[in-house]
Order: sequence, then structure tokens, then C-alpha cells
Amino acid sequence: MRFDLEKIASFVLPGSTVLDLGCGDGDLLSYLEREIGVTGTGIEKSETKVAHCIERGLSVLQGDINKEVLDYPDGAFDYVILSRTLQQVYDPAGLIRSLLRVGKRGIVSFPNFGHWRVRMQLLGTGYAPVTRQLPYEWYDTPNIRVITLKDFRKFSKDVGFRILKMAAISSDFNGMDGHTVIFMPNLRATYGIFLIEKG
Repeated sequence: MRFDLEKIASFVLPGSTVLDLGCGDGDLLSYLEREIGVTGTGIEKSETKVAHCIERGLSVLQGDINKEVLDYPDGAFDYVILSRTLQQVYDPAGLIRSLLRVGKRGIVSFPNFGHWRVRMQLLGTGYAPVTRQLPYEWYDTPNIRVITLKDFRKFSKDVGFRILKMAAISSDFNGMDGHTVIFMPNLRATYGIFLIEKG
């Protein structure tokens, strides 16, 4: 499993209930159910990925996370996870509020646009950066938001939620290996992972 997903899993207590928004092929949900004993549900837009999740025995709905999350009652889950998706959302503040309404806590991860390689590419070439973590050209990217670790901390104050725990990580080319970044994380981390709750 990818290193960032292992780090997310380390934030989840055994036996919890989990909703994974934008769960993809279900790698994280499968791991959480198998290794940590959670009761998990996912929402995914891609029909192909939903079919793959169902083949794996996972409980996953097909739909838009922004709309589907509204159907859940307050406090329905211990954790709601939003992994590598916030930068693709039109209304980040609205989704975070919904996430923290249906979940007691949220786990949010995203690629760090403040990483030194991103900065150097823009400075050195003048072109929109393309990296292993952000492998798209500006015209075909699903990423509509540019977020850094510092941005997310400010966003937490602006929107009114509390950051309980944070992990800045740097992963290798395929994402399978990595390490936690302690020194200058906004400059050196490729991803940020935040455990949050209502402020």
C-alpha cells in the first residue's frame, strides 16, 4: 500500500466506523477493514472503480462526494477521510463542514504545492509545474486548487476547525516508500496529512 495511506491508517483507532470520500479502488478501505477492524463505507465517482471495490467485497456508493455526504446523519462515523481530493473540490470549506458534521473527526491529505521542486520548476522554467505527485499539465489536471501546508493551517482558522495532528511526508516515485518530514515541512514534504475536528 502507498506510504501516505499507511500514514492515514495510523491516525484511525481500531474498531472505528469510517467513511472514505473519493475512495478510488478501495486500497485504504480494504486495509482499514482487514488490518484495523474498522467498519468502512466509501463514496467514489468512477463507476469502474466502484465496481472494482464491490468485487473486493467493499461497501462503496457511486456518486458525487459533495452531494452523497449530505445524506448521512450527524455523527454517523468516527472518521471521514478525504485523501488526495481536497485540491479537486469546488467548495473546500463546504465539504470540510459536511465532513465534520457526519464524522466526529476528519482526515484530510493533499499534495503540497509548496514543495521545493514545485517552486524551482516554476522559477526556473516559467511553466506550471509537473511533478511525480502532480503529474498533469495545467490544461488536463483535475486539480483546481493550489494548497500548501501553510495554506491549510490558515484555512483551518478561517473555516473554524481544529487541527489535532499533522504528518508531513515525502514519498518516492511510486509512493510505496517514504518518510515523515520534520524540518521545514512546507518546503520539503510532498504531502500533508491532517487529523481535524470541529473548532
